Amino acid sequence: MELLKNHNYLVKKTKLKSYCKINLSLKVIKRLNSGYHNITSLITFAEIHDVILIFKSESLKDDISFSGKFKKGINKKTNTVTKVLDLLRKKKLIKKNFFNINIKKNIPHGSGLGGGSSNAASILNFFNKKMNLNKIKLQSLAKEIGFDTPINLEKKNTFLTGKKDKFIRINKKLNLILLIVYPNLICSTKTIYRKNKKISPTKIRPFINIKNKKHLNIFLKNENNDLENIVTKIYPKVGEVIDYIKLQKGCYFSRITGSGSACIGMFSNKVNAIYAQKAIRLKYPKYWSVVSKTI
Repeated sequence: MELLKNHNYLVKKTKLKSYCKINLSLKVIKRLNSGYHNITSLITFAEIHDVILIFKSESLKDDISFSGKFKKGINKKTNTVTKVLDLLRKKKLIKKNFFNINIKKNIPHGSGLGGGSSNAASILNFFNKKMNLNKIKLQSLAKEIGFDTPINLEKKNTFLTGKKDKFIRINKKLNLILLIVYPNLICSTKTIYRKNKKISPTKIRPFINIKNKKHLNIFLKNENNDLENIVTKIYPKVGEVIDYIKLQKGCYFSRITGSGSACIGMFSNKVNAIYAQKAIRLKYPKYWSVVSKTI
């Protein structure tokens, strides 16, 4: 199948929003012989997003560039966007077309906020408007890019069940107010998982049966992230930020997201979250922070 041949709409720039992922909870339930892990996690998405501009190039090669506050540290030759383009060409889903793609990085790199996976998923969804693959085939392609990429194909709340490749989409909004703080540390996901010793019981708490916001708040407050102990051990500053967020008025809980280093705090309302952000900026003026609502 030849994709996007003579489609003039690509002459004009297409703008994509690539939203950040938040792990509200994360439990490691099994260490696999392959070195990977089975986890359970409740995942949502926040309003903060990268901006992707894409249009057809007249040259005979792709031009992938990064801009924005968090462009530093990204390999321009090998990244999730180049992996998508290489994979689509390998599968002969795009031919004879090359693209100019710029990603404005508003999501910190190496923070556990899933910016790279979200970028890849956004690009895949863009091309799939013409490929018209079914959901299973699209998810299969996404999986070849990375573990989190299939989750990012749909910006819906998602529950990872702990079983291989099994997750449940939750068709309801959580409407959470989050303070996100990035302490300028890049955590290696491979290193964090390799050094983690904590394994949780396989019994899954029944999140999908929670029916109201009050019970959801209680549920999330009693959850945790199993990777947090090893992250704070390696990077004590992360633990300091988590503890300081917890002290702020209206904070239900604070923990890392993913394998860190970004810390999240869930707040009772936006006013309290903004006051907490001001306190963070006074105490840690060099750290990046944002108040965001889940989408």
